[in-house]
Amino acid sequence: MHNPNRHSRRGAATRRFMQASRIARWPPALAGILCISAPAAGALENPADIIAAHIRQQGYACNDALQAIRSRRASRPNQAAWILRCDNATYRVRLIPDMAAHVEVVK
Repeated sequence: MHNPNRHSRRGAATRRFMQASRIARWPPALAGILCISAPAAGALENPADIIAAHIRQQGYACNDALQAIRSRRASRPNQAAWILRCDNATYRVRLIPDMAAHVEVVK
């Protein structure tokens, strides 16, 4: 007995083809977006740059982030401690999720 609510195999294959052809139009658009946003995303991949951005938001000066070294002894669970060396100063930074960073000027 034929069930009218059940889709035939040919109908399902046609639907899959149509969905695939709609999806196939996305890669050129995505490639354009990724190419435009890649320089901005690549600028903050370095841990020193990310930590420097955090402390700048809190009013500390760090014109050029030179190096960030993870301090495992000073780190705690959910609190990563870093030594951030900038061109003008060195900071001890403790990053805490969903809170402002604890910043201490080292020299």
